[in-house]
Amino acid sequence: MGLDPAPPPPKDNPLTPAKIALGRKLFFDPILSRDGSLSCASCHLPEHAFSGTTPVAVGIDGLKGRRNAPTLQNRVYGRTQFWDGRATTLEEQALQPIENPRELGTTVDAALQRLKADADYARSFSEVFKEGVTSRNLARAIASFERSLLSGDSRVDRFRAGDFSALSDSERQGLWLFESRGQCWRCHSGRNFSDEAFRNTGVSWGGDPVDLGRFEVTGKDGDRGKFKTPTLRNVSLTAPYMHDGSLDSLKEVVEFYNRGGGGNARLDPLMKPLELSQADIENLTAFLKALAGQPE
Repeated sequence: MGLDPAPPPPKDNPLTPAKIALGRKLFFDPILSRDGSLSCASCHLPEHAFSGTTPVAVGIDGLKGRRNAPTLQNRVYGRTQFWDGRATTLEEQALQPIENPRELGTTVDAALQRLKADADYARSFSEVFKEGVTSRNLARAIASFERSLLSGDSRVDRFRAGDFSALSDSERQGLWLFESRGQCWRCHSGRNFSDEAFRNTGVSWGGDPVDLGRFEVTGKDGDRGKFKTPTLRNVSLTAPYMHDGSLDSLKEVVEFYNRGGGGNARLDPLMKPLELSQADIENLTAFLKALAGQPE
């Protein structure tokens, strides 16, 4: 309930139960890391809506990454992947953590050799793909599993569908604020509560070194400090918040936007003080918690 129909997968990667099952096995298997100590699920925990619980991801040898591990739920609706949008498809995204020296810390070729040497994986790949174990098929399997990670049917969805008892008075007031004075809808729009656009809200601006976000992908001066608008579905499960994990609670997030974000010369023009009262902040926070949904 509440979600749009999922976009079709690429023509060269149709979804099948066997392919999703293989991708799921790979996602939870530390065989993809250099020393067999970490899996994709080490940073994207299912019980936290497939997001991380540390401010930034912690990878191989305890090395810290640059950014918070975002939720993977409903990424099938994403126009681009990662906080900075450097991948355009889930297939392109899937292999990058394997080769990141601060994440799984190995190479795709080394991971493929381990998979080929494993009789179960060699058989599973040959059953799903006629080419067997290849980098393309590894990416296609993981991406297929990620496309299956859907979450809808929140109490907000049920309220909008006509079950007016689904939200409390405070949550209904928060919904009104979300759609009016809070102006949250301007960025967190649509059924997945994200416009998938990139904006500079001033998060971590002034840090040393400054994370330039989208600029690192496009090289466009106007993209300095811009990061993708995240979905708000299951946001109560995905703390800490922001691309740098700098805010611990949803109330802190609402207060950050109530202040108008973090001032800088490239701040998005939508970022302005909201003049919400403490009661407003509590109600808006309650509404955000009501966006917790049920996994498909």
